[in-house]
Amino acid sequence: MHSETSAPKEAALYVVATPLGNLQDITLRAIEVLESVDLIAAEDTRVSRRLLNHLGVRTALTAVHEHNEASASARVIELLQRGGSVALVSDAGTPAISDPGALLVRRVRDAGLRVVPVPGPSALTAALSVAGLAQREFLFLGFLPPQAAARRRALEAVRGLACALVLYEAPHRVRECIGDLTDTLGGARELLVARELTKLFEQVHACPLAEAGAWFDADENRTRGEFVLVIGPPPTAQDGALDEALRVLRLLLAELPLRQAVKLCAEITGVKRNLLYERALELKSAEGAPD
Repeated sequence: MHSETSAPKEAALYVVATPLGNLQDITLRAIEVLESVDLIAAEDTRVSRRLLNHLGVRTALTAVHEHNEASASARVIELLQRGGSVALVSDAGTPAISDPGALLVRRVRDAGLRVVPVPGPSALTAALSVAGLAQREFLFLGFLPPQAAARRRALEAVRGLACALVLYEAPHRVRECIGDLTDTLGGARELLVARELTKLFEQVHACPLAEAGAWFDADENRTRGEFVLVIGPPPTAQDGALDEALRVLRLLLAELPLRQAVKLCAEITGVKRNLLYERALELKSAEGAPD
């Protein structure tokens, strides 16, 4: 039975978040809205129909995706102007965030009609919640350009920002993307890989960017699924500790393997291991360079 407070009562576009994978993450309000509206605008009607069948929802579906969003927007607005109500859903998570729907939302609002958020699952917030970032600031980049040169330019533009970076990546590009992140941002920055969030093979792994390539290479299954990548802010040294740490690091590198020297230096000086790892790589590279 529908409550008196949340069932749609007037013309509006309801932007409804749906589960990333685990169907139990659907909210009670989302189910009620999906049952009550006149039409559901879906990124892929086949994907959404499976969810609706699971929920026992029989509301009619129409496709609104990147190839037809302009024309579909006109049809949705016409329905809303006649007093109808429409729910917008994507294949998973919150619509209009690196998914189709932003153009529809904009045109509905420009037409003077209501747009109502029905919040719920989001890959962005799910990944951030387990990243353990000490600072509040982050920049969401969505999907980086698929072409390597354009991807590197996009990263160069943000490499100096003193905040975390969050991006989505597809399985067939994630390994190349990690390489570009490491080359452009430096290996010392912390990386959180959130793979297949809320699904059967969910995996969350944190490591320095310099170690991420080896982690992916160790198991080909790690390149499968959908990814959220959270890159920590550039490391900084505090209270002048870095100069002393580098002195200790040089002494240790003369006697120990790189990883062992970095680990011991971090324990001795208190400087973050990620930063020491990058500096150790730079020192080793300089040693091998010709005079």
